[in-house]
Amino acid sequence: MIRRGLDNVILRCRELCQQFMVDMYAKIESERLRYLRYNQTKLRAEEYIHLRDAINNNADVAEIGNHVILPSSYVGSPRHMQEYIQDALTFVREYGRPCLFITFTCNPKWPEITSLLLPGQNAIHRHDITARVQTKVEVFNKFHY
Repeated sequence: MIRRGLDNVILRCRELCQQFMVDMYAKIESERLRYLRYNQTKLRAEEYIHLRDAINNNADVAEIGNHVILPSSYVGSPRHMQEYIQDALTFVREYGRPCLFITFTCNPKWPEITSLLLPGQNAIHRHDITARVQTKVEVFNKFHY
């Protein structure tokens, strides 16, 4: 978080800051996966249909192994992707097939980006700013066309 009048040492470290962000993301993801692995009973994983069917169809439960069921709330899990597929099919059913695919390129010299950079930084050092400015512009364009 950037606060006026206070220096943030991490944001001044350029590529080291990016490495720190990647490491922290990996740490958070591993903690989330560890929680899901050791709390399967709390998540009622035995209630999932596919696991129950595998047990019913296969008399030897030892062959199934220790599967960790990822819920749909875990981003990137098969159940999460299945929800995305169903949402996309619902949109297609309701509005028809898409006829337009829009891509967006962000200019690192935009005043919205350069005004937020610290002295000595380039836009490549602050992906958080470029992503935030790009999202803001996309939302603005979506509602003003």
